[in-house]
Amino acid sequence: MNATITRYTNTAIALHWLVALLVFAAFPLGMYMHDLPLSPTKLQLYSYHKWLGMSVLVLAVLRAVWRATHEPPALPDTMPRWQKVASAATHQFLYVLLFVIPLSGWLMSSAKGFKTVWLGVLPLPDLVGKDKALGDMLGSLHESFNYMLLALVVLHIAAALKHRFIDRDGVMERMWPGGARK
Repeated sequence: MNATITRYTNTAIALHWLVALLVFAAFPLGMYMHDLPLSPTKLQLYSYHKWLGMSVLVLAVLRAVWRATHEPPALPDTMPRWQKVASAATHQFLYVLLFVIPLSGWLMSSAKGFKTVWLGVLPLPDLVGKDKALGDMLGSLHESFNYMLLALVVLHIAAALKHRFIDRDGVMERMWPGGARK
C-alpha cells in the first residue's frame, strides 16, 4: 500500500454518500413508477422522484464546488497509468451525469406541463414551454442517461471492490466513512 494515501475530506465523503443514497433511491423509484397507471399514488411517487433528483442536483453542485477547491488524495504510485486515466474519466462522466440527469428530468417535466416542486414547498420555474414532442424526446434522453449512470455506478463499485479485495491498495478506504487516515 502507498504510504502517502490519505482519505478524502469528511465533507467530500458525506457528499459522496448522500448523493449515492439519493441515486440508489431515485433510480429504482423511477423504474417502478414509470409504468404505473395514472393515479394519485403515481403522481405522489413522481413528486418524490423529483425531490430526490433536485436534491441530487443541489448536492452535485456542492460536490463540484468542493472538488474544485479541495484536491483529492493521490492515487497509489503502483496503480497503472491506464487505471488512473480510466478513474479520472469515469469520475468526470459521473459528475456530468449527476448534473444532466436531474436537468433533463426538470426539462422533461416542464415540456410535459408538470410543475417541479422541490420538497413539496419550493416551486421551480419551468425551463421550457409545454411541448409534447420535446417532452417525449427529453423523456427518452432522461431514461438513457439513467442507464448510462447505472453502468458507470456498477463499474465504480466493481473498481472500488477490486481495489479493496484484490489490489488491497487503500483506494476504497479513502472514501469509506470513518476509515483511518494514513
